[in-house]
Amino acid sequence: MPDHAVVSREQWLVARKDLLEREKAFTKERDALGRRRRELPWVKIDKPYVFAGASGNASLADLFDGRSQLIVYHFMFDPSWEAGCKSCSFWADNFERNVIHLAHRDVSFVAISRAPLAKLVAYRKRMGWTFPWLSSHDTDFNYDFGVSFRDADAKAGKSFYNYEYGDAKGELHGISVFKLDAGAVFHTYSCYSRGLDMLNAGYHYLDLVPKGRDEANGEAWLRRRDEYETRR
Repeated sequence: MPDHAVVSREQWLVARKDLLEREKAFTKERDALGRRRRELPWVKIDKPYVFAGASGNASLADLFDGRSQLIVYHFMFDPSWEAGCKSCSFWADNFERNVIHLAHRDVSFVAISRAPLAKLVAYRKRMGWTFPWLSSHDTDFNYDFGVSFRDADAKAGKSFYNYEYGDAKGELHGISVFKLDAGAVFHTYSCYSRGLDMLNAGYHYLDLVPKGRDEANGEAWLRRRDEYETRR
């Protein structure tokens, strides 16, 4: 017998309907959080960032590509690395095919990393992705938005990640949202750490199954899509 409660279909239905009430309450709370997220005040971006992309240099305003909303995935890829972060690669597999749908809701989506453009292009080709990916290599963009950290700040406990100071170092991931209004760019939202969970459909599917995420050792199980021994 399995090491888990086993009941009749009628008993299961009672337990499932009880859980359903909690799921509905959670959905309503999530909707309320979404409204509060959209009601956050905005911050005008005056700093002139210039990114290297496949079509040449681009400003932050250029990345909107004719739309009024922009989502940036801060993809961990240090300039010294030969491959992108495996966790960020997991997230990228989740948003790769959604970009076209977002575009039809007035949203442009790009990934930005500190690695030079040539490395981003090569890794994107390896992974079979098509979303726009730009390099912030010669800018302060990653530092300003709290996903890259200078050694001096880390040693002094002044790295600002997920809205608190600490000793974060190197590269970390995050998502930032921007709005283009009357020619001006505004920062509207950023999330980090577990805040990114909501953007990973793979994890949400795992949350449905009996073993859940099964991560006693964190993401030690995770591989890039072309590194698993058995591909399914």
